Amino acid sequence: MNYTTIPNTDIKISKVCLGTMTFGEQNSEKDAHDQLDVAIAKGINFIDTAEMYPVAAREATVGLTEKYIGTWLKKSGKRDTLVIATKIAGPNRGLGYIRQPLDFSKKSIGQAVDNSLKNLQTDYIDLYQMHWPERVMNMFGQRGVAHLDTQWQDNFFEVLTTFDSLIKEGKIKHIGVSNENPYGVMKFLLESEKHGLPRIVTIQNPYSLLNRLFEVGLSEMCMRENVGLMAYSPLAFSYLTGKHLNGILPDSRLGLFPQFKRYSNENCHQATKLYQELALANGLTLTQMALAFIHQQEFVMSTIIGATTIPQLEENIAAFDVTLSPEIIAEINRIQSIYPDPAP
Repeated sequence: MNYTTIPNTDIKISKVCLGTMTFGEQNSEKDAHDQLDVAIAKGINFIDTAEMYPVAAREATVGLTEKYIGTWLKKSGKRDTLVIATKIAGPNRGLGYIRQPLDFSKKSIGQAVDNSLKNLQTDYIDLYQMHWPERVMNMFGQRGVAHLDTQWQDNFFEVLTTFDSLIKEGKIKHIGVSNENPYGVMKFLLESEKHGLPRIVTIQNPYSLLNRLFEVGLSEMCMRENVGLMAYSPLAFSYLTGKHLNGILPDSRLGLFPQFKRYSNENCHQATKLYQELALANGLTLTQMALAFIHQQEFVMSTIIGATTIPQLEENIAAFDVTLSPEIIAEINRIQSIYPDPAP
């Protein structure tokens, strides 16, 4: 296992991060504990979750993921050797059952942090992230800007001030963003620098062979400003394993939750066929090639992997031992030029 340090901190993390959004929906509490045991045994010390998990989100299961991690942390006694990241849900996603109002006010952030601490059975959160912006913006596959959110008012300073208080209380150590764009990243950085407030140290955005939009704008910004990318969906909801090329498997995440259509279009299908042919021609599985590509990018701090079975988890972790040649990278870029970012 390779390790790195979260930018501008002394926190050492594995280059592979265990994603947990299946815990409580596709995975039972025992499954979750088994996955955590295997991941830690393989050298992973970085775990990502969120208050809204599991996915698909629903009122009956909200918070189960954090709770399953919490019972494992209590049982294992390994809390102080691990880096735990979680997230506060923003508005505009029909998740009003989490709390009202669903915003980033001081009251809401305080409630969300306290609830996550309780669920995780811990006294502190190493990395606390805003799951998506409070303002309305393009994310989750949207293209084009129809209009700006005229209801939202700039509150970056107020949000950072709230986090500053929580850090001083010892409830959280560092902060990050997720599903953000260049405007949001720079506003947080500028407000932090201007007022001596906590600095965002990470960004968690999608990045895969089917979605390389992070390379446009955000990659340079994060390298120059020293913000670490936590790349999520590196296997595109399992589409980049190749197992759906002959049809969506009914017991898979895409089969169980057809509302997640980001990776289920014809261009994704055609691009994945070409990527699989390239992988097989070089003695690799598509999973190995897809994960190795993400791992080799300079701006990727850590890659978030998830699984529903132990064999899947072990295969995903093992893929990070693969190094792609310049020739394979060149062929990947050629396919990208034919089907550029089919799953934005």
